This record gives sequence, structure tokens and C-alpha cells, in this order.
Amino acid sequence: MRLPRKALLPMGAALLSLALVQCKQQDKAPEPPKAQTRQVQPAAQAPAERSDVLEARRPQGGEYLGLYLVDKKVGYVFTELGPAPDRADRVRSINELHFKAQVGARISERIHREERIYEARPGGRLVAFTIEQRGDGGNQTLLGTATPTGVSVVRKRPGMPDETVNLPPTAEVVEDADQARVALLRQKKVDGHAMDGTDLGTYPVSTTVEGTEERLVSGVKVKLGKTVTLSQKEKVAVTTYVADDGRVLEVQFGETMQARAEPEAVAKRQDLVEVFGLTRVVLPKALPEQAHAIPGQVTLVMTNLPEKFQRDSYRQKYQRQPDGRVQVTMSARAPEPKSLKPRPLADPEGGDNLKSSIIVESDSQQIRDQAEQLVGGEKDAYAAAKKIVTWVATTLQKDYGASADRATDVLRQRKGDCTEHSLLAVSLLRAAGIPARRVDGVVYMVNQDGVPALYWHEWVEAYVGEWTQMDPTFNQVVADATHFGVGLEANAEITPLIGQLKVVEVK
Repeated sequence: MRLPRKALLPMGAALLSLALVQCKQQDKAPEPPKAQTRQVQPAAQAPAERSDVLEARRPQGGEYLGLYLVDKKVGYVFTELGPAPDRADRVRSINELHFKAQVGARISERIHREERIYEARPGGRLVAFTIEQRGDGGNQTLLGTATPTGVSVVRKRPGMPDETVNLPPTAEVVEDADQARVALLRQKKVDGHAMDGTDLGTYPVSTTVEGTEERLVSGVKVKLGKTVTLSQKEKVAVTTYVADDGRVLEVQFGETMQARAEPEAVAKRQDLVEVFGLTRVVLPKALPEQAHAIPGQVTLVMTNLPEKFQRDSYRQKYQRQPDGRVQVTMSARAPEPKSLKPRPLADPEGGDNLKSSIIVESDSQQIRDQAEQLVGGEKDAYAAAKKIVTWVATTLQKDYGASADRATDVLRQRKGDCTEHSLLAVSLLRAAGIPARRVDGVVYMVNQDGVPALYWHEWVEAYVGEWTQMDPTFNQVVADATHFGVGLEANAEITPLIGQLKVVEVK
């Protein structure tokens, strides 16, 4: 399961998490994380200037929003921002996300809590943070200290030694903690940055004011301020509606997911959503056998596929129909022998597909040792990639209740679902000098109810002289044509498709 980093801005990522949770199950719901607030020494006096993020009106004591997926309650969010309780020259921001889903007969639940401390002055920098994660994906606490020269993070996990990770400095400032209200207060666009609470990378974020909109609230028409926030991490337009008194009444992530203001007791009441049926794309008929062959192909006619997803690739070709439908032909073949190259390979897209991160961890000694053990002296990049994917497919136990958000955790526990298989495979590929990335999309399956459908899934793409897709969950060294890719690296950009994408014809 992939987690969002903050409550109001990237909750669209939770939709992707819930789509991929069809691969995950868990017997026991997690306990809410216990706060591990960093101790901040009292200041001698309050700062002479305060950021206008503190001047924006907002509910005292924080606010709760129920989280809805296709009008089904899947969780809730709590947010609070104000002066730090023990230091006048600091601002504290708290964001909590709780969500729960039924997978078959079992429950998958995730709790993600962040507390961030900023300087209270205008443009005050992020100085410390605590990120706590519980439930599906594993339990851990990240304690961070940020300075102008870098970010130091201590990672704490039950039964494991603490780890320290040193990262580049972050450009996040106090106004970025609540860009929507700051933009409405200033009545102009706000540009900034935000550190992702999952991968700890810092990404540009901007919020624009879109005027006002009238809504019925408790039977009375009120004017609400409207903003649109876009993060270069998620690339999902998030629309926020704010009342004159500062209350956030609704946050929209396309037509599929909303967060709605609710009293605490109401927000915490959740539907038990069965995500298999809620998020799958039902097909009018089964896919032909040719879709499973290598080489092979299949053609689908779709509706509700935005133009930005219609990008021709070596695997997917698009043709628009006069009635607005889109015909997509998915094909699969092994890489051309003449294109294959020896490893290590340079990344043809600039280097990101070889990078290590707090999630991928391809530079960790355990991952590097395992990659070396698997590929040894094999120089051919495709041959090495096939060894890695086959090992992951045949070694990891298919366990839907054993999630992990870090490659070294997957390697240690050696079990998981599609996201664990893909994460470990990408980490090992990069450690072996093979550019690789995760692919998000849908794959064809017929579940126990006998209905042919596309289910949300994750697999990998490796550069071996040309790009090729591979599926370590299904042990396919060439991902067959039943795979339809729409996004990369568990990115929330694809979330507007969930619950909206339709297949109207199979050719």
C-alpha cells in the first residue's frame, strides 16, 4: 500500500493505495500511533514577525474530514495548525490519515500521522518532523531534523536497530503547510515546496485561487473560497472549498474521491468497503488467448480515459474514435536481441531510474549483496534482469497480509503482494546497474465470481538496451498484453481513473 504524505494536499494518493490494496489483507487492525513529539526548548521571546499562515482563519482544535471513495466511506483525516504549544517562535502542523478497506473476508488498515515544526517567521523553514506509520505497510517512526545544509532522519522500527539517513536540504517553508488558506488570504497564487512523507523527497507545489462558488450548507446558500493545488509529486489537481470562517468544507480529487467536513464522531464512522468490486474495471467479455501469448496483443475500446494518458509507447497505441471513445492496442514481445546491451547501463532518462531512495534502497549493502549473488558475472543486462525477476517471483511468498514500504524489509520478510514484488525487483535491478521503475496500471484476471475484469496492479519496467516490462508477481519475464499501464512509481496521478475508466468493447 502506498501512503500519502499530508492530509489535505495529497489524499488522492490514498485512492491509489486503496486500489492496490486488493492485493493486501490483514487479520488485525493496527493500534493508532502514539505521538512521539520532539521536545522543543522554550524561546526567550516571540518572533517580531509571524507568517500569515497563522493569520488565516481556521477551526480551533483542528478539523475532521471523512474520506470517500466513489461515495463509500473509507477513512478520515484530521488536520491542525497553530503555534507550537511549548515554543512561541515555532508553528506546529499535524496531519493524520486513517483508512480501512475490506479485502475478501479480511481487513486492511493504515494509519499515517505527521507532525511538522516550522519557524514562525514569514518564510520560516521546516526544522523538525515526526512521521508515524502503522498497519498495512509495516510500523515505523521517522524522526527528522532539518537544517539549511540537510535533513537527518532516524528510522525506528519494532525489533530492529535504529537507522540514520542523511538527505539533501528541503525547501519547504511554513506557508507550504496550508497553501490553500494562505492563497485565499492573499488572493493570489502561492508557489512552494513540500517534502513527501513517504519517500522524503521534496517536490514543487503551487496553489491558485479560483474565485468563489455558492453551496448549500445546512440548507443555507453560502459563498466558499475555491483553490486548486497541484503537486509535481502526485500531479493530481486538488480542489479545496473553504468557508468564510476558515473551515474546509470539501476537498475533491477528481470525480472519484472527496474529503468532507464532518464532526469527529461522524468522521470516524467508516463503511467497510470491499475494494475488489469497487475499483475493478469489468469487461464485456473475456480477453482472447492471444493476449496471453508472447508475442501477443489485444485491443480494447475505452471511455473516460483523459487525453493525458493517451501516450503512444512501444507497448500501447491509441486511436481516438469520432464518438469520444478511445481504442487502445496493447502488445507484448521480448526485447530485440540486437538492442541488448551489457550492464551497467546509463539511464536513458537522466538517472532517476538508477537512484536509491529511502524506499528503493538500492545502495543498501543487503540489496547489493543479493543482486550480486543473483547475477554474478552475467554481463548481458536482459539475462541479468530475467534472473532477478524470476528469483523475486519464485522466492517471495504471496502473502496479502505482509506489506512493507521499504525494499530491505521486503528482502528480510520475503513475502508480500504486487507492490512488494515490484519494489524489491526494482531495487535489485538498480543495484545490478540496470535502470528500472515501477509501473502502475490494471491487469486482466477472472476472480472467484467468474467476472472478467481488469484489476489494479503494479509491475516493473527495465532498460536493457531498450525498455521492457516484466511482472515479478506473475513470474513473467515479459509482461503479457493483459497489462495496461497508466502511471509510474505508485504516483497518485492515476487516481482519477479509478472508478471512472470503462471498457466497452474487447476486440
